[in-house]
Formats: sequence, structure tokens, C-alpha cells
Amino acid sequence: MKISPYAVGALLYAPANQENLARRVIQGQMDAPYSLALCLEDSISDCAVPEAEARAVQTLDEIARADEDVYRPLLFIRVRHPDQIPSLWTRLGAGREILTGFIAPKFTQTNGPAYLAAVRQISEQSGRPVYLMPTLESSDLAEPDLRPECLRRLKTLLDANRDLVLNVRVGGNDFCNVFGVRRARHQTIYEIGCVERILTDILSCFSRDYVVSGPVWEYFDAPEGLNGLARELERDLLAGFVGKTVIHPNQIVVVQNGLRVSKADADDARRILGMADNDRVLVEKSADGGRMNEYKTHTRWARKICALAAIYGVKP
Repeated sequence: MKISPYAVGALLYAPANQENLARRVIQGQMDAPYSLALCLEDSISDCAVPEAEARAVQTLDEIARADEDVYRPLLFIRVRHPDQIPSLWTRLGAGREILTGFIAPKFTQTNGPAYLAAVRQISEQSGRPVYLMPTLESSDLAEPDLRPECLRRLKTLLDANRDLVLNVRVGGNDFCNVFGVRRARHQTIYEIGCVERILTDILSCFSRDYVVSGPVWEYFDAPEGLNGLARELERDLLAGFVGKTVIHPNQIVVVQNGLRVSKADADDARRILGMADNDRVLVEKSADGGRMNEYKTHTRWARKICALAAIYGVKP
């Protein structure tokens, strides 16, 4: 079954060697809807990789064997390198049936073809879509002179494999690390000019054709950390990001609420899309009479709003 790229939403990263993760999913301890990534990369040490791989396989198999009425999030494995993809796929049992796909960290022109080929092969073998979510976070994108050509080549690579790409993700912390900076709880990543420019260029290149997810938010303490997340998420959505990587279950509901659409937006989106059958007048007032709705200039926005409303609902 084809999955909407808007459905990834709040993507919770968890170290793949974390114990009892399957139990927490099965018992519904995290607020749905959400997605879950079992991380084999930065969140675990090099020496822990074999253990984490085994645990990831076990976690997915346990979730797959749970009762059918259990909520299953979209499930991903964040690998370290392309060779892990066929290796893990071979070891999976029942977990194959519920694995949504893989996340490719530090996706570049060099390693990208191997990631895509690995996912293409298992997707064809399984007879169902198995997706890749490439993460753009390599240091060459921080070079202003190199960035335009790097992005163009990455876009060409993904366009040739578009059926495999569910989301494009960005590594905000990796870009901050290049410049030795870090935002505080009361700040957003958009206040770091050198990083904001990278994110803007990525959106300009990819967001017309792909759903691009916002950078991870590091703070999960309440209320300061969660208020900061809500502020940055508002900036994300305005910039063109949809969804966000989270690192703690209490962040999920903040992202969910941010992705729910206002009643005014939902009403206007439906009215805009309803204009398609009218070949004489393609502009009108909004439902509340406060803004202009024009079919030819607001259609893409309206489709996105309707897609988000279908998944996350409408705010009262």
C-alpha cells in the first residue's frame, strides 16, 4: 500500500539497542499517530552495532507478531551504510511485513546510488514498496560555492528514483556542528544565519516535488523545551517543512498539534479546490471574509492542507 509522505509526521528516533521498545509500542505508551526510527548510527557507539542490529530485528519481529488491533507506527531503520540494508533485510522475519523503510544518513552523490540500489532491490523482491528517506546533512552542503551544484545533483539522483523516496530529511545538528554553534531553548534554528541559509536552499531545491521534514529539536524538558519546539515548528511550517524529527515521546503531541490545520485553513482549502469546476470565476473571499482565495495561486497550498487535515485533523 502506498503511504502518503505527509504521514511520517513526528518521527521519534530511538537507539536501536534500547530495551523494551517493542513493549512500549505494543502497549500504546506513545501518542499516535507517530513514526519510529530505530537508529544504528550516531545514537550508538561503534562497538554496540552488532548488538543493536540484533535488537532492531527482534524489536520489529515482536511488533509484527502483536495483535492486529495494536497501533503500528510507520517503522524505519536508520542505517550507517548501504551494506546494512540487505544484511538486515535478510535477518528480519515477520518484521519484514511492517518495516516501512530505511533512513540514509549523510546522503551524498557518492553513497546515494548504493543506498537507492539496495532499497530498490528489496522493494522489488518483496513485491511492495520499501522506502528510503535520505538525510541531507553532509559538510559539502555547508560550502556556499559548492551547495547549488551539490543540491542539483542530489535532486537529479532522487528524481530518477522518486518512487522510493518517502521524505527528504535534513540534519540541523550536523550543520550546526560544522560552524560550532547550537541554539538554546528560547531560540530557533532560523536565528543561526549560516544554517538557515542551507535549510532555505534545500527547501528551494526539493520542496516543490518532495515533502521535506524539519530538523530535530534537542530540548524535551517541560515547559521550556516543549514551548521552544512549538515555536520552531511554527517557523518550520512557514518555511515549507512538514514533519519533524523528535527525540522524546513527550515531543510527539507538540508536532501532532502543529500539523493539525486550523478550521479557517481547512475551509479555505476545500473552497479553493472546489473552484476547479468553475471556468468563469476562480477567485473569491475566504470563508471568514478576511482574505483572498485564488485557484491558480493557492492550489498547491490547498492540496497540502487537505492532506494534513485528513491525517492529523482540524483544530476546533
